[in-house]
Amino acid sequence: MEKIVINGRKPLQGDVYISGAKNAAVAVLPAALLVNGTCRIENIPDIRDARILEETLRQLGAKVTVEDRNTILIDAGEINSYQASYEMINSMRASYYLLGALLGRFKRAEVALPGGCDFGFRPMDQHIKGFEAMGASVTIEHGIVRLHADRLAGSQIYLDVVSVGATINLMLAAVKAEGVTIIENAAKEPHVVDTANFLNAMGASVKGAGTDVIKIKGVSMLKGGKTHSIIPDMVEAGTFMIAAAATKGDVTVRNVIPKHMESLTAKLIEMNINVVEGEDWIRVSCKGKFHKANIKTLPYPGFPTDLHPPATVLLCLADGASTITEGIWPHRFQYIDELKRMGAQIKVEGNIAVIEGPVKLTGAPINAIDLRAGAAVVIAGLIAEGKTEVHNIKYIDRGYEDFTGKLKALGADIERVTEQE
Repeated sequence: MEKIVINGRKPLQGDVYISGAKNAAVAVLPAALLVNGTCRIENIPDIRDARILEETLRQLGAKVTVEDRNTILIDAGEINSYQASYEMINSMRASYYLLGALLGRFKRAEVALPGGCDFGFRPMDQHIKGFEAMGASVTIEHGIVRLHADRLAGSQIYLDVVSVGATINLMLAAVKAEGVTIIENAAKEPHVVDTANFLNAMGASVKGAGTDVIKIKGVSMLKGGKTHSIIPDMVEAGTFMIAAAATKGDVTVRNVIPKHMESLTAKLIEMNINVVEGEDWIRVSCKGKFHKANIKTLPYPGFPTDLHPPATVLLCLADGASTITEGIWPHRFQYIDELKRMGAQIKVEGNIAVIEGPVKLTGAPINAIDLRAGAAVVIAGLIAEGKTEVHNIKYIDRGYEDFTGKLKALGADIERVTEQE
């Protein structure tokens, strides 16, 4: 077991390069199961979730060749199994994308219920509703989701709530269904668009991704033979933008799509933080006082729920009372107690956190409760007085490539060390 040790109060300075998007990679990798030839995927983040999915594809019968740390070749032409066991994917939430991909490929799928971060029950009812509309029978027994369709047919599906997972999962199944599928009230997130772009590059017909209506015309085969590059990770970019501001540093975040960051950029400017944008970079700096702000997380293009925990840390430094309203996962506040141990003054009422600032945080032994909360407590350690030890860092490894290395290159006093028994 490892932990992260931070000696705080050092402003971050310099350039940081953002990796490929976790949320896109964990959708595109299962999508490769639909392809009858070889596809080349670039800019895959070197993170735990991606490595688990690559091994899962191998176990299902695909040939996965690693060109380098961020590029792989996948040949699913001879895939021979539609069953993904609990042992394969027990630590991943995004394993549910295997359902749509395998259903599209075989008209059958058996996938263990997903794991991943635990911040409240996240139902799959919208996924199931859509699969059934396309003609699949769905049963859940002993923790296994089983899908079967004698014939997979296009359908018109209205999602009762905006769901990224359901939108992508239904899109994966629909590309091989007979006829046309229309998904209404679809999620608009950039990784939905990236998954659609991958499918189209391989021969699918997906139109409207990035809007609330996606139209998919089923095809008999995805041929492959193309290269797809994963988009930059907007959450990683946002994490470094917030870390730069919180430490009162001066950081240029490179390899980003600035438009994806607009909701965060607007809040940083509102808080008296300097933000300058280029074609594929954003520079964040701050020398003055932080102004208070109110944030509500919403589906894209709203403020991302995955940046809620890091933003909470920044608001601890603001002058006055700020609020964060969680509009996606109401149970995401489990990490608040860790920040309180460092001196944060936060009160949670329902899905709203009230943050009193400014406060002086002090180092303490703390836990990464989940992936994004793990990033948040690291940022807290960067601005705290004294030493902070972050335990349970396996969650951070799920979604950030070389997080400590990138922070260290920006001047942070941070190390990964082996925990002593």
